[in-house]
Amino acid sequence: MIQQVMTAPRQIIFREIPVPEPAPHEVLVKIMRIGVCGSDIHVYHGKHPFTKYPITQGHEVSGRIEKLGADVKGLRVGQKVTIEPQVFCGQCHPCTHGKYNLCEELKVMGFQTTGTASEYFAVDSSKITPLPDAMTYDEGAMIEPLAVTVHAVRRMGSVKGLKVAVLGAGPIGILLAQSAKAMGAAETLITDVSDYRLELAKHVGVDHCVNTARQDFGEAMISALGPDKADVIYDCAGNDITINQAIRCARKGSTIIMVAVFADLAKADLAVLNDHELDLNTSMMYRHEDYEEAIHLVDEGKIQLKPLMSKHFAFMDYLAAYQYIDANRETTMKVLIDIGEEEA
Repeated sequence: MIQQVMTAPRQIIFREIPVPEPAPHEVLVKIMRIGVCGSDIHVYHGKHPFTKYPITQGHEVSGRIEKLGADVKGLRVGQKVTIEPQVFCGQCHPCTHGKYNLCEELKVMGFQTTGTASEYFAVDSSKITPLPDAMTYDEGAMIEPLAVTVHAVRRMGSVKGLKVAVLGAGPIGILLAQSAKAMGAAETLITDVSDYRLELAKHVGVDHCVNTARQDFGEAMISALGPDKADVIYDCAGNDITINQAIRCARKGSTIIMVAVFADLAKADLAVLNDHELDLNTSMMYRHEDYEEAIHLVDEGKIQLKPLMSKHFAFMDYLAAYQYIDANRETTMKVLIDIGEEEA
């Protein structure tokens, strides 16, 4: 089979290796689609602090079960699946208290351990999550980023009846706004400095879409959500401007949740954070229940994924996919790598 390998920043090769034989507890998956995310771009640019080369990428994935290990139960050959890419120890305090997404030794496929960018991938059956038969492979490859946003919404507890603001209308920001609405939020507001992205957010049902290059964030919240502003603000942009917008403009006593990863050490106004008794919370990846909820929301038609799919590239054009993203940053949302055949 063919496997992708990033040997250095901006350098990708393909090598031929044997198709793996699944161990008794493993499943062999025929990989169909791989999504490219912002963290993959960091690896491509040589700016991911926790990834070394060479590395086979791929963590947003869908596929079809090709073969079952002798001890695997409850799965079947031919079944559509996605793969949860977290590799955790199972022994540390977070792992033994249900928070394996925070494992002290956490590794993620495609970053610290081999990813799924190959024609076939053998993986422990515990990492397999079945997809509905009617779900497309394209949608299946987007369950991973959607699970990120489902987990982030849940970090608030429940958003039923709440007013939610989202800073940053990239793929995660738009998925988060959709997730919040699907999980019961009363109103959603999203901000960005790109009219293209804001129009896309409006298209998938976000209630209020504001360009903060032209309108102050605080004024926009009052105008859209009323004098009490938002109950919770999610930062999906991850820079000094957005985190300080959130701190400066949040209703006193409300909540800010950081979803985006900051590339550099942040400079934030903690004096205002303290004075306004704001709850500053964070969100890290997801757990299995978030995958299940993400799949349910798509299956129920409550989340639109197709409008966020920007372009497809063939497996052997992996490098061209990165070049395309670099050349079309504002208008690119989700790029998908096709490894298997076309959709049935």
